[in-house]
Amino acid sequence: MNDQEVRAAAPQRIQQNRSTEIEIVLTDQDNKPLRNTQAHVQLVRHEFRFGCDAFLLQPDVSTDRQRDYQERFSALLNYATLPFYWGGYERIKGETDEKRLQRMAGWCARHEIEPKGHPLVWHEVYPAWGHDCPDSEVLSRLEKRVTEIVSQFRGTVDTWDVVNEATVSHGFDNAVGRWIADKGAAECVAQALHWAREANPSATLLYNDFNVSEDMVRLVADLLDRGAPLDAIGIQSHMHKGTWTLEKAWETCEAFAGFGLPLHWTELTVLSGRPKAPDDNDWHFRHTEWKTTPQGEKAQAEYAEGLYTVLFSHPAVEAITWWDLSDWSSWQGAPAGLIREDMTPKPLYERLLHLVREEWNTDVETTTDENGRIRLCAFFGQYRVHAGPNLTGTFKHHRGREQSIKVNLEQEAP
Repeated sequence: MNDQEVRAAAPQRIQQNRSTEIEIVLTDQDNKPLRNTQAHVQLVRHEFRFGCDAFLLQPDVSTDRQRDYQERFSALLNYATLPFYWGGYERIKGETDEKRLQRMAGWCARHEIEPKGHPLVWHEVYPAWGHDCPDSEVLSRLEKRVTEIVSQFRGTVDTWDVVNEATVSHGFDNAVGRWIADKGAAECVAQALHWAREANPSATLLYNDFNVSEDMVRLVADLLDRGAPLDAIGIQSHMHKGTWTLEKAWETCEAFAGFGLPLHWTELTVLSGRPKAPDDNDWHFRHTEWKTTPQGEKAQAEYAEGLYTVLFSHPAVEAITWWDLSDWSSWQGAPAGLIREDMTPKPLYERLLHLVREEWNTDVETTTDENGRIRLCAFFGQYRVHAGPNLTGTFKHHRGREQSIKVNLEQEAP
């Protein structure tokens, strides 16, 4: 399919893959059906994860900029990637940043946003003290790091990018790079996944990579052949030098969906300013002159709205994470945010808010029948129901679960 065909078929796929017809039976506090009663059924949280990295989140800071950042984040998103980079999390050997990350995870819990930890094992953002240690000590500490973090955050952070970009790790001159070069990516990734699984048997564990080539296909296949506890595949697409075609995005989904695992688009970047020069391969340099433009914002909104629509329509995709929320302190200084440096929304933020809160939403006023039943087509997620003058209740509508749901309503608190 070409871009036009991929986009044109997306609405039908969304209806098919993200919603179903359900029957809801409303009962009162005495378990009696609410017959012929007016009811309001409202989706309050999508099952699908609409996310962003939350690296600038500072729950204890009360500046206007931080307040605006938090409000913009929670108004649109239900999924947050938190930073566990080794070089930042353990700047001093043996001293970790656990308390700060626990505060960030606590903010997520208060706002009903699911947190994800990123990343546990990566050859970059390497601790400075690691260069002065024997490789054997670093690798021993790496196992301890994975085990401790996943265990300490169990029940608070239960989704992890366990290993990042192992297909390109072998060329890096540090203990992690040498380990992967010596043992091979599949053995090392499988080992790290097992460390994480032992620390939290119920966690969702990902392998994450930008290198969506045959190298990654072979790695995922090898992991599954080894019986590695891989729960989902993470796909990155940082489009600093130009956008993918929608056809390429769809074909990438199709290629990795063949493994039978959920797909998470873990790091998604689309610029609202000029692209990087084709020969600019320095991913660490921070530009200060790279600004958003009205024309760039329009192009970003038009393209990314189509991309979100296509990805949301694919049955294997379970999450889309944008990179970054704001142009303020963005990676590489790129104009990649959904909002500007001053925290005002770009057109793309408004379009995504419309999609998530209105177009891809279920908000129905209806009346139960003589048996207290309501039938409707509903997106998957968490719901709130109001009926009669002051009765309320909640229910969850998940893909693959029963399509007849009984909801017991209680008196609304004054």
